[in-house]
Amino acid sequence: MPKVMIAQNILAANETLAQGLRQDLTAQDIHSINLMSAPGAGKTTLLERTIERLREQLNIAVIEGDIETSADAERIEAAGAPTVQINTRGACHLEAHMLRDALANINLVWVQLLFVENIGNLVCPSTWDLGEDLRIVVVSTSEGDDKPAKYPQMFATSQVMIINKLDLLPFVDYDVAKVRREATAINPHLQIFEISCRTGEGLNEWCEWLLTFARQRDLSPTSSS
Repeated sequence: MPKVMIAQNILAANETLAQGLRQDLTAQDIHSINLMSAPGAGKTTLLERTIERLREQLNIAVIEGDIETSADAERIEAAGAPTVQINTRGACHLEAHMLRDALANINLVWVQLLFVENIGNLVCPSTWDLGEDLRIVVVSTSEGDDKPAKYPQMFATSQVMIINKLDLLPFVDYDVAKVRREATAINPHLQIFEISCRTGEGLNEWCEWLLTFARQRDLSPTSSS
């Protein structure tokens, strides 16, 4: 029982901080996205392609979460977006206090759209609210088509699913229809995009949708609990 109470207290404290961050970002008209996936699904490449296409239309900033190294943050900076690196030194997810500290290093007056690239993990990040407006889960054709069935909480708490690496479909055993079916059985309201960051397939539709999201006013905060 004491261990359960400790876990509950930690999550409650995180939730309180996350709600405060959400209110602060909304007050500044900053739209925020928690980008999640398993390792290697292509989150960083997706951000690179998105920034390259939208940097003349949106002021985008990125908070980059990794256990170690700044390699992905350097890639995002090179694509044209200011980036703050968070290294968790072993923790498998980001938490609201980490986001709070990272935000202190960004000129928020300039930002319209904030991406938080979470640690590559389909389990822990689904539990921790970061104060984001929107959760996006990225799956890829190279990692198998069983992810919604194996990790339902991630898909239940996300609003968008991106199926990435369509260019690999001729070379892998991956059933896109199955993934869509199983994901929407968990979350019928899930918005789904199918893309290839390598060939550009589907990126226009994704970026057009993202522009609409980022330019919304009076965005209702998303509860991820």
